[in-house]
Amino acid sequence: MATSAATAQRTRPDEIQVMVVGFDHLNQLYNKQPSSDVFSAKKQAELAKLRARLKQFRPDAILLEAEPKEQPEIDSLYALYRSGQLHLSALPTGRSERYQVGFALAKELNLPAPQGVDYYAATSQNLLATGDNIDAFKQGLLKLQTTSRPLKRLVQHDSLSVYDYIALANTPTMVSLIHRVQFNTPALVTNGAFFATGTNTNDLGKVDSAYVGAHYITLFYNRNLKIYSNILRAQQKTQARRVLVMLGLAHVGVQEELVAANPDYQVVHATKYLKTNQTKLLQPKQ
Repeated sequence: MATSAATAQRTRPDEIQVMVVGFDHLNQLYNKQPSSDVFSAKKQAELAKLRARLKQFRPDAILLEAEPKEQPEIDSLYALYRSGQLHLSALPTGRSERYQVGFALAKELNLPAPQGVDYYAATSQNLLATGDNIDAFKQGLLKLQTTSRPLKRLVQHDSLSVYDYIALANTPTMVSLIHRVQFNTPALVTNGAFFATGTNTNDLGKVDSAYVGAHYITLFYNRNLKIYSNILRAQQKTQARRVLVMLGLAHVGVQEELVAANPDYQVVHATKYLKTNQTKLLQPKQ
């Protein structure tokens, strides 16, 4: 598991429970084919199953990968959606888990509008270009790609349900794999450089080329620290005791580590509720 022994489940009744659920963004599944469309009847049923399982956690606040400055828009859209005046198909990004799961689940649970906790900073995985031990980083990235991309194709062809896809994504195997690729293995890369045209909107000062891999990790960690700060603020604002946080897959391991280190909070792993019998799909191909 990506998270340390500090994430062991604790039982103090005064702790606030936080469950971080990772998503491969649902709007990116759509490839113009009907079988890839979350608005299809089949995928809507699969999403209903996902929401039903998440509902068992009994969250009293739902947090989304949207920036806090977007909250007025979220509040307005949710009010329309909750009153039946907004159909998600009318939104350009209506296929997103923000709406298909976040809005829909909040409405089913009669909760206030979900809260945005993201901090936007774009960094591409291929930003790390050269350096000693770059092959170790690239091998880890390749393993992640060859594990995750076939699953996405199965969902797009209706050969794997959206529910099982998200359940698999949140297994310790996948959380650990993604976490290592982004927050551990890159530290091996030294005496290197970033791609001159690689995507990076997070300016953290001059890059020490001797520790280029460590700087790469810093870019992702900085964003996640700010997301974590937003999670804490949203929890304090809502006074929720059971918090469901919906983020992209790459955020799960690091957010669980940060939450686990806070004595006022308890990590609840998504696998407690998202069970799947499709774990064979995560086994290495022979």
